[in-house]
Formats: sequence, C-alpha cells, structure tokens
Amino acid sequence: MTLLYKWLTEATRAQGSAKALVYRDTYLSWRGLSHRVDRRVQEFVAMGIKKGDWVGLMLGNVPDFAILALALSKVGATVVPLDPTTGTRDLGLIMDTAPLRALITRPRGGVETQQPAPPSATGRLENLESRRRLQGTLLTCSIYKKSPIPSESAALVLYTNDSQGNPKGVLRTDENLEAAAVQTAKALEVTADDRILTTVPLYHSYGFDCGLALALRFGATLYLEDEVAPKRIVKLLREQEINVLPGTPGLYAGLAKLPTAKALKVKKPRYLSAGSLLSEATAEAFKDRWGIRIVPLYHTTETSTIACDKKEPRPGSVGKVVEGVEVRVGDGSQKNGSAEADGPIWVKSKSVARRSMPQTRARGEAVAVGGVDDKGWLRTGDVGHFDKTGRIYLTGREDQLVKVDGKRVALGEVQECLESFAKVQQAQVRVITDPLGGPMVVASVVVMGKSGPSVAEEIIDHCAKNLAPYKVPRRIEFCETLPIA
Repeated sequence: MTLLYKWLTEATRAQGSAKALVYRDTYLSWRGLSHRVDRRVQEFVAMGIKKGDWVGLMLGNVPDFAILALALSKVGATVVPLDPTTGTRDLGLIMDTAPLRALITRPRGGVETQQPAPPSATGRLENLESRRRLQGTLLTCSIYKKSPIPSESAALVLYTNDSQGNPKGVLRTDENLEAAAVQTAKALEVTADDRILTTVPLYHSYGFDCGLALALRFGATLYLEDEVAPKRIVKLLREQEINVLPGTPGLYAGLAKLPTAKALKVKKPRYLSAGSLLSEATAEAFKDRWGIRIVPLYHTTETSTIACDKKEPRPGSVGKVVEGVEVRVGDGSQKNGSAEADGPIWVKSKSVARRSMPQTRARGEAVAVGGVDDKGWLRTGDVGHFDKTGRIYLTGREDQLVKVDGKRVALGEVQECLESFAKVQQAQVRVITDPLGGPMVVASVVVMGKSGPSVAEEIIDHCAKNLAPYKVPRRIEFCETLPIA
C-alpha cells in the first residue's frame, strides 16, 4: 500500500458519507469511493498485477482515473498517468524507458480499436501477454511481459518533457507526495470544507497536485471536468460554490469573455493560475467580470508548488516562496528574495523528486536542467529574479523549452515536424501570448509552390498526426524568407 490509498482510508474514516468525488450528475461519497476502489483491487490481483509493478493510466478527468489510481496504490503498484492524446512516437519513447507492466486505455470515439504498436527501440509494446476489458467499463487493460524495475521505489511517475522535448518520467516517492500536499495546502489554507474543481488534466502534475492529491489528503470534495467549456465551468462555479480552482491563463481568458449579470459569490476563493504567465489584462478582466482576484502559482513537475501569492498578487509575479521550500537564484547568493538580478532558479524541498526516467544526465561536472545536485538542489531550467518584497519573477528558460498552458514544448521538435512535410522548405516556430487568449504556438513557413488556406490546413493536419495536440501550431504564416530570429 502506498500513500494515496492511506489518504483515502483516513478521509473515509473522517468524512464517511460526505461527498468525495463529483462528475457531471453523479457523485461518490468517501465510503462509496472506497467500495469502488476495493472492487478494482480484486480485479487487479486476479490479473497478476503486484506490488512494484508500473501501470499506466491513459485517462482524462473522469472518476475511473481516481478509482484506478487508488486501487493500484492499495496493491502497491506504481501509478503512471499518461496523456490520452500521447502520439505514437512519444508513447514508443516512454515504453523504451518505463517498465510498464500494464497500460489502461479507453476507446477513442466510443469504439474500441486495436491501435498499431508505436515504434519502440526495445520492442516493449510488442511483448503483449494479454488484453482484457475492465468489468463494467469500456476500459482496456493491456498486460506486458515483465521487465526490470528501478531499484528505488516510486508511488507515482508523472511525465513532462526534457530539454530536447522528449518524454521524461519524474519519480515521486511517498515522502514527495506528502510534502507537496502539505506545503500547497498550508499556503492555500485548504481544509475538508473546500470544494475543488479540476479542469486541468489529472495526468498533469499541476492537476494532480492541486486537485486529486489535495482532496485526498485533506478530505475536500473534488469536482472533475474533462471539457473546458467556459459556460459550463461558470455554471459549476456558481451552483456548486467552488472555492478552489486550479486553472490556466487560457481558462481565465475564456471565462473573462463571458457576459454576466452578477459576480460570483464564493467564500474564501482560491482561483489559481499556473503553467504560463498570467497577463495583467486577463487578471483584471476576470476580476472585473467575476469579482475574484486570481492567485498566481509557481509549480513544476519535479518540485510541485514553489511559490504563490494569495494575498497581494503583483503583475508578472508568480508569488512568494511557500513554507517548506527553498529557492535560490544562480550560485546561491540570491536566496529566497535577497536580490533582483536574473539567473537560473534552483529549488530544494522534501517535495523535490530526485530521480527521472530516463535519468537526467549532466555534461561534464555541471548539473543538467532538471537534475539534482548532491545537496538536493534541483535546477529547474527557469530563469528569473526576486524583487525587494521576496516575490519571484520568471523571465525565460535556460533551454529551448517554452510552456503552453503548463505543458513544455520544444520548439525544435515542432520545427523538425514542419520541415518533414514535403511542401515545407523551411520553418521557424515561436510562442506568442494573446492578452486574452493565452500562449499559443505559431509557425512561419517557406513553402514550395502556392500558399493559401488549404496548404495551411495540410500543414496543420500533418503536425496533428505527429505531435501532441498542445504542440500543434495554432497559426501558419507564409513568407518568402524566414524572419531573422
């Protein structure tokens, strides 16, 4: 049994018949959730899934995600949440490094299909032992032949991208999970009385840490939403009196555009924004429209919550360092808010994950971006500074990664995909930020022959087939020569 299931038992003992999980028109009490989890445990045991096995969950924000994750935790397996839209290339890379014993998926479009195995250098996906459907669902569990697992145990493996844009699994221990939940909850004053609405995907560290983990650890009610439809979100916020909302600048930009007759009336609102910089225009538009001030949050997959500013958020700032976390800029002469010069940001706390798959390697003696030194300091890859009040301002990255609604995108990977299309001679990719629309990937291309809307659609279709959805350019700009970078 790992920590997630322990949290469930404690919450069930304390909360009992109170609402634990709400999705659309149905809800589970804590006792009901525990009952569903125990039924799945029996099924996993019958399948031969044991303590230490790694099991992937390719699911969105649905109750089955929480139920299966908790059942795996009781078995003692390592939970590996994966984006259901992960492309064949990235899934192949994940299988090359992650010793998955099983992979649970749901059919796309409501019809189960046999997907061809992604290219895998090790042939891991070809080593299928069996495939069966989970009882009472459309979910499929594929069982693969066993492979060696890492010597260090992990309760949870959350995927992000490394500096080259390739998948990297961050190994979280029980100690990491406990520290992350306590630090975040203390900074946000989370209690069992809170109602948390998670629209950010649970397979993303931000959605997991500030949604499912907080609800489990402190017995709060978790509302799940798998479609970011602004009108529906506002209805939930108003009718269910949601007071904790992990969101992104894109979500708040969409909500700020909706017409309204009255502001939201919510006690102790903590509407969070992380993943990319929240523009002052979006923050002000949302406050004017709904009467609630957005709380900026600094969060990464390797560290969980680093900083927030619940009381006095400043434009451009991601907040002050939360209790239990240490932050330094550069060599350490600027620690927790002592100077204003830009430099690489390093983080140290019990929530910092020290291992990844594949393991982050340094060049020479230097610690690579995403790596941890021998004193426990993680090099985040972010560049920024403190102001005189101790607030952190992020100004860039050390590598070529950018963030689009919390997900890391390697521009070089997108450029290579564009230039692999027959009609594209050259490409250049950048991220722009719409003041009320958030960050998006834009591509400038030089093409052979005529350009136009139909060619742009072909290019975007090509990218959609080869890249994760958040990496696909939202706009194609044609030009005769590429602009000077």
